[in-house]
Amino acid sequence: MVRNAIVLSLAVVLACHSAPAAPITDIAGTWGGENAGLIASDTSAHVHIGCTLGEVRGPIRPDADGRFDVTGTYNVDAYPVDRGITHPARFIGRITGTSMTLTVALTDTARTLGPVTLIYGKEPKMGPCPICRSPDGNRN
Repeated sequence: MVRNAIVLSLAVVLACHSAPAAPITDIAGTWGGENAGLIASDTSAHVHIGCTLGEVRGPIRPDADGRFDVTGTYNVDAYPVDRGITHPARFIGRITGTSMTLTVALTDTARTLGPVTLIYGKEPKMGPCPICRSPDGNRN
């Protein structure tokens, strides 16, 4: 009897452990890390890596494996003096649980920023550079 209970308990634990987590399909909110952050809504996203910033127009929708690859623009000269030069860019990443790995690749140059690790709900720690507080890039 005890043996059956142990086997049943072990089967329940293994079933729960091996059950796949539901994929994240809505990334709206704040994702923060060391010197990096992403603020997303269901219509756009705003990214900071160091003293740079970028924009995605449209939603970021990860696939069943949590991967995404979306286009947008990126400004590598945003701070301390914003020269207003933006580059076409790809925002490539993967979400696992509440963690996101993000890389930004400028498509008109060979420059790549990241990868950085961001945590959902964590406040970005930006050091000396300011971070915009809304998906549209406003510092509110």
